[in-house]
Amino acid sequence: MSIKIALEFLKKLEKNNNREWFAENKSEYDAALKATKAVFNEMYLKMQVHDELDKLKLFRIYRDVRFSKNKLPYKNNFGGTFHRVKPRLRGGYYVQIQPGNNFIACGFWDPNKEDLLRIRKEFEMDDDEIKTIINDSKFKSVWGELKGDELKTAPRNFDKDHEAINLIKKKQYIFTKQFTDEEVCKDDFAQKVNDYFKTIRPFFDYMSDVLTTDLNGVSLIKD
Repeated sequence: MSIKIALEFLKKLEKNNNREWFAENKSEYDAALKATKAVFNEMYLKMQVHDELDKLKLFRIYRDVRFSKNKLPYKNNFGGTFHRVKPRLRGGYYVQIQPGNNFIACGFWDPNKEDLLRIRKEFEMDDDEIKTIINDSKFKSVWGELKGDELKTAPRNFDKDHEAINLIKKKQYIFTKQFTDEEVCKDDFAQKVNDYFKTIRPFFDYMSDVLTTDLNGVSLIKD
């Protein structure tokens, strides 16, 4: 099923983001949501061949406006996450469908403070392996540069002049890839997303190993 119907609905919603219009066009929303779910479920099944996922979560289009300055009632995108089986496997996948801003992302966008400290301490001890992975030519041709919010200076108790400080300062470790509206409407979109996500595995395997062991390499996972 093509996701084109979802893009067409979202374009209309962007110009009519109010509850009255949405109620009058609820059937069109339902069709757009159905098409999106079908494509995301196709991705999920393909990804299960090479990874272990416990669930697909499609985010609700309704916005929580209680504590937001933006009072528009609806999001202007369809987004979904693919959760890996924890605690053994770490990292997550995200897909967003939005006219003019379609993208996929993977990595660690909200690590808890314990995980973030463990990652930083690993990079402080040895950053050779992570640099080898993210600078690999094939990997980089798909994902480009590592992204994510970062501190302005070194975290507490870390040397600001450490050779891996650019990695240590990060609060997120994310890779993203954009798609045009035309690309997401093609029949091979789910397959392409699956292929791209498959190439992230060296990064996920490494980070999973870091986050499931202590600084001495002893497993933290209880049998």
